[in-house]
Amino acid sequence: MTSVVIAVPEARARVLADELEMEGIRVVSIVQPSRVLPLPEGVDAAIVAATRAVLTSELIAECDRAGVRIIPLGDSDSRLLGRYGLTSALPTDASGWQVAAALTADIPDTVDRAASPPHRVTAVWGPSGAPGRSTIAIQLAVELCRTGRRTALVDADTVAPSLALLLGLSDDAPGIAAACRRAELGALDSAELTRLATVLETSAGEIEVLGGINRPGRWPELGALRLQTTLRACRGWAEETVVDVGSAFDADDEATYDLTGPRRHAATVAVLQEADSIIAVASADPLGISRFVREHAELRRLTTPTPIRVVVNRVRPGPLGIDARGQIRRTLERFAGITDIAFLPFDQRAADSALLHARPMADLTPRSTLVAGVRRIAETWASASSQPSTGGSSRGSSRGARRLQRAREARGA
Repeated sequence: MTSVVIAVPEARARVLADELEMEGIRVVSIVQPSRVLPLPEGVDAAIVAATRAVLTSELIAECDRAGVRIIPLGDSDSRLLGRYGLTSALPTDASGWQVAAALTADIPDTVDRAASPPHRVTAVWGPSGAPGRSTIAIQLAVELCRTGRRTALVDADTVAPSLALLLGLSDDAPGIAAACRRAELGALDSAELTRLATVLETSAGEIEVLGGINRPGRWPELGALRLQTTLRACRGWAEETVVDVGSAFDADDEATYDLTGPRRHAATVAVLQEADSIIAVASADPLGISRFVREHAELRRLTTPTPIRVVVNRVRPGPLGIDARGQIRRTLERFAGITDIAFLPFDQRAADSALLHARPMADLTPRSTLVAGVRRIAETWASASSQPSTGGSSRGSSRGARRLQRAREARGA
């Protein structure tokens, strides 16, 4: 049985609810048009008044995430409905059988959409100290594009944005800041994102780039809600969206005198919580590993159960002796309970070439060991399940958690 929530003026809502019950449609609740959110549990559709005050980007995004259909009622501007991809509105006085017919109408592209691979947002994070977040984000985007999926690269770093400079692009392009402004107005769609993005030609194909802010003082433009709405729009725009974020979390930016004001690092938290997967980058030296271990617990707390893949960059024998990988692996397992680790070698020649020509490494040094390492990560990450690699699994949990899990399994047997 189809379940709905009705959000139209109360006088009409009561009559419509009775008519829908006669048609075999279960009415979960009747709410004021301005109080549709949060959506009730277990609804399949929302019958709402077709007005700008009700049809907001927040409502559309929440219904998309919950898989709830929207049936608008009333005389509305067709541009408003077209902006959100909604069908024509039914008359305000539409009878119950008309609404029921709209609820049971077939949607032509439902099968194709379900059969296609899911679109995904991947955040690339790392602690302070420049572990190579931006370099890995660029190369990861190139390798994901090489698989034939439409790929976008977004710079959401509010402290030191660098993708435009690393790729030789103009930092005066509209980029992510303009996308966030359009998202706040509810006017951000795939066509608008294509207009705001800069196309980067690579050896793997074209990558759409949304550059970052060109001055650190513009960080308030990347608000948390704005950025979350933009990333949700990116899911429908690109099949793979790689987002480069800053290192700091919002927790250290609390202001007791203004608890509702903007916070500089809220953008990082917003991206990490909205992402479908996270690449956590650590630098292969004592200071870099120490910083990573300290901040990994907070990262897991903020993002559980989002899967995290730990990548140790710039692996070389110098700072850690001969067995650098072994020492890093033992340290991360002992202090953070991490055993699933990918290592990337230190390739100074490839890094220098990429900086000199402002191009991705894969275009200039395709045989680089660093390029090959990122390619392996992209291949395994693309086919990985949604189970978190450092949380909720016996491989990624601490030793105590693994012993507890084995004891539970033995008790169940």
